Amino acid sequence: MEFLHKHIEALIFCSPNPLGVAEIGKCLTEMFESDVPKEHIEDAIKVLQQKYEHDDYSFGLVNLGGGFQFLTKPAYQSSISILLKQQSTKRLSTAQMETLSIIAYKQPVTKGEMEQIRGVNCDYSVQKLLEKELITIKGKAETVGKPLLYGTSEKFMEYFGINNIKDLPQPKDFSQDDNQIGDQKD
Repeated sequence: MEFLHKHIEALIFCSPNPLGVAEIGKCLTEMFESDVPKEHIEDAIKVLQQKYEHDDYSFGLVNLGGGFQFLTKPAYQSSISILLKQQSTKRLSTAQMETLSIIAYKQPVTKGEMEQIRGVNCDYSVQKLLEKELITIKGKAETVGKPLLYGTSEKFMEYFGINNIKDLPQPKDFSQDDNQIGDQKD
């Protein structure tokens, strides 16, 4: 029976969302090619919950949202909040900021169009912006090769403190005074 605990533990661990008993049962049934009784799954989960209640673990197995998920114990909240704060304050490089600006103002836009505007390869910047979830893939263009189209995400709005893409500053907001030589006389 120990093997069942390990499989359930692995399933819950790799799931990004709470995993319900029914979902666990479907996975186990497919894997073992035989029905796994719901009671066996529930018993294994109880054993796992008791295991992770011990102080040796900084996380526990919690029942929430109709399923089970590993979550950090409240005693470690301050450590995690420091990490999250540090990660959220990581700055965008100049290249990432330029690429993100092009995407924000021209969306949906292909990588080729970004590179044409910037004059350099944008692969790394696009990859990092996707990892930071500031941009998303919006679909494919109806042009030759069907390149991916990129646009901003909800996290972009949150990151820059805006509610709508129309809240971005417009070029007219950045007007510069005409060049002049000498003192201006009225």
